Amino acid sequence: MRSSLSKNSMFKNKTLLITGGTGSFGNAVLKRFLDSDIEEIRIFSRDEKKQHDMRVALNSPKVKFYIGDVRDYSSLDTALKGVDFVFQAAALKQVPSCEFFPMEATKTNVFGTENVIKACVANKIKNVICLSTDKAAYPINAMGMTKALMEKVAVAESRNIRENKTKVCLTRYGNVMASRGSVIPLFIEQLKANKALTITDPEMTRFLMSLDEAVDLVMFAFEHGNQGDLFVQKAPASTIGDLAQALKEMFNSDSEINIIGTRHGEKLFETLCTREEMLKADDLGDFFRIPADNRDLNYGSYFTEGNTHAADLVDYNSHNTRRLTIPEIKEKLMSLEYIQDELKNWSN
Repeated sequence: MRSSLSKNSMFKNKTLLITGGTGSFGNAVLKRFLDSDIEEIRIFSRDEKKQHDMRVALNSPKVKFYIGDVRDYSSLDTALKGVDFVFQAAALKQVPSCEFFPMEATKTNVFGTENVIKACVANKIKNVICLSTDKAAYPINAMGMTKALMEKVAVAESRNIRENKTKVCLTRYGNVMASRGSVIPLFIEQLKANKALTITDPEMTRFLMSLDEAVDLVMFAFEHGNQGDLFVQKAPASTIGDLAQALKEMFNSDSEINIIGTRHGEKLFETLCTREEMLKADDLGDFFRIPADNRDLNYGSYFTEGNTHAADLVDYNSHNTRRLTIPEIKEKLMSLEYIQDELKNWSN
């Protein structure tokens, strides 16, 4: 499902700001928006080198660049003047880095998001979408924990927005194929070097989602979100063993597979909707909408309101979603420009 940007779209003649905009997600958004009738796209990030490279590569008068940090409210406040919509994609995402420096992850993922939302409200932004991860559901590592707390902060902030019409929504998605930190580029580098593929556990499962599908999810949230909603896009999954085998076949490689065991902070499967969230989730076909818990500060209701159907539900995870076969994995991988380019270079 691809959300198109028609000439009468909600983004016509509007300004969009993307925090962390030089990352994989920001680049995917730019591909979708550059040829649309949006007036301006602002890239907000800390990395001046990446901004320079992007500026040279795009050479587009539509794209403006702002140096700043979501930890610094004043830099956000300046960049948000005249903005209509915001994608909050800035985050510390590497699991090992967050494990060693959990307070740094907290400062960016939690306090940074709070700054973004407060600055959006102050500048009367129409809509802000905060990007989360499947690791926020039943989190076991610092990255997931900070993202889970980020979600709570966003929902709490959304409750406090009254007269100002800024709408705060969230999206949660699984591993994005071939994005920075994904296992797919690692496997390809190992294949190209004729090295063994290092697999933690061949039965480990992960959702498979492309960057385009991640953008589809955010676009859907923009168009259909209510205050405080969290959106999840349904996605297929594969085992890590099948993913490695699919890549071996695509690259015609006889590399061996070396099972190294589950790493610290890794799960056997990832969850996109917890059992508790499924209790109130709206099934929208390709998506789940999880409405905000908008009970007031009368804490008694948290202890007196129950649900007799809770015991019948299970979470939505990469073990119980649709499992792709190896041919299906290959077909999905072939839809990625990155894979197409790598195969082209491999054959040459």
